Amino acid sequence: MTPERWRGCAFAALFTLLANAALAQELPAALDETPAPAVLPAAPAWPQLDAGGRAEVRERYAAWRALSEADRARLRQAQAQWAALPPDQQQALRTQFDAMDRLHRDSWQLGPRLGRYYPALQPLFGFVSPEQRTTALALLRGLEDAQLEQLAMIAQRTAPQDRAALRAELLGLPADARAQWLRTHAGR
Repeated sequence: MTPERWRGCAFAALFTLLANAALAQELPAALDETPAPAVLPAAPAWPQLDAGGRAEVRERYAAWRALSEADRARLRQAQAQWAALPPDQQQALRTQFDAMDRLHRDSWQLGPRLGRYYPALQPLFGFVSPEQRTTALALLRGLEDAQLEQLAMIAQRTAPQDRAALRAELLGLPADARAQWLRTHAGR
């Protein structure tokens, strides 16, 4: 993917995440203590959404809240850049984003940094048990870019029947042993 196309997809993806965060402002107060960024009008009202739509908004808003403040700042900056584009360019980006595979669209819920790596990491982390989800996200967010690249390579090379065991092994490692584990497995 060219840098221009990646940037375009990123803007559209980030805009989508922000749009869902804006929609989530209408969530009942019991579900949220942190206000969403008020960036976009025209989001459908909460009562107008069906159960599936509400579940999707809750999921996306939870993803927004799970992002670091640095990632949120990057998303706000991207939204401002997107908003400054002419309407035809905004629509072109929206169309390009809508045409993406759902895996690529949804990966942006992980934030700009991790979302970039997720399509390559998906074979290893796409089907994580609810019990492993928090640990897996913390591990992935704690890795440096070079380590994420190593892990992406390992994920791509690991046979489907071996992925759960490999993931469990990685998640069971102490943080100070992960760098060596990644180097060893990437070198195989």
